Amino acid sequence: MDLRQISALQSYSAARTATKPDPTQPGAGATLRQATQDFVQTLQQGEQTALSSMGGKADPHALVQALAQTELAVETAVTVRNKVVEAYQEILRMPV
Repeated sequence: MDLRQISALQSYSAARTATKPDPTQPGAGATLRQATQDFVQTLQQGEQTALSSMGGKADPHALVQALAQTELAVETAVTVRNKVVEAYQEILRMPV
């Protein structure tokens, strides 16, 4: 066997272990689920603060802060959605 082949086999076996998924890390589905839950929780908190403010129970500063957080969450969700649609369209343009 050639020295280059041995070196290539050793490199391949070392790289192969690096490609195995790590069972301790959450997968893409779990990460997406957590992001969705955080988004919903942010919207619910903003809604609760707005309702409390209409009833005179929340301070205006808390309302402005909740609205800013909600706006940021919605903008982030829209940006992610746009990127997903853009990636899907790019896949459709690929020749088969």
